[in-house]
Amino acid sequence: MIVFVYSIFKHSHSNMPMKKLWKKLFRRNSEEDEIAMHTAGATTRHRNPFEQIEVPRNDEEITQEFADKWVAPFYLEGLGNLSESAIHSFATAAMEIDVEVVRQLLGYFDWRCRITGAYFTAINQYASLEEIIGNHLLKSEVVYAGSGYCLALASMGTEKAADYLYSYLQYYLTRKDLWYDQGDAFCALEYISPARAAGLLDLWEAFVADKENWSLESTRTHFQQCMQMVERIREVKKEMLTQ
Repeated sequence: MIVFVYSIFKHSHSNMPMKKLWKKLFRRNSEEDEIAMHTAGATTRHRNPFEQIEVPRNDEEITQEFADKWVAPFYLEGLGNLSESAIHSFATAAMEIDVEVVRQLLGYFDWRCRITGAYFTAINQYASLEEIIGNHLLKSEVVYAGSGYCLALASMGTEKAADYLYSYLQYYLTRKDLWYDQGDAFCALEYISPARAAGLLDLWEAFVADKENWSLESTRTHFQQCMQMVERIREVKKEMLTQ
């Protein structure tokens, strides 16, 4: 089922190189362009103070072989509640993948690639990708991937990671019209720096005033489960390496 869904994604924009998707992000586009960007994850487009930040761009299209190996098995696997089989799949892949493959994943204009890259950044703690992850979070170009960015930044646990999360929240908590990854970002910042997160509670309360289904407590619970699962995958990976 996962491969089928991913094949639909690939074929839906097979005639539009990634470079064109980047260029069309904030332009008036044809119906075909809009479908391609929607499939990639650009379901909403908004002006923000972070637009000029540079991030890696892969102009070439993703190959089916690359997608089948590094994306299709993982992008739908929410890390909050993995089966033992899925944990072992992540651990096995984490032993084989390297930072350049993850950098490539993060460079594609598609949420499936981005969130998979973020997962493996968190698992393998690729500190060299902190800036890319942080900038992707700030720019918020595609949907769904933000939770992965937040997880990766929390896993790094650095002051710089906290700065990215804080900057994201300072702006996106003022955008009550954008229902993005504010909850995950708040929990990630709270994980690294509880004091800095506490300083944003007033902004958080104002942001969720018209969002009755947003619960910080439930988001915290899920985020903690994801962090625990990352640790579990690392443990399994370590065990496999010593066998």
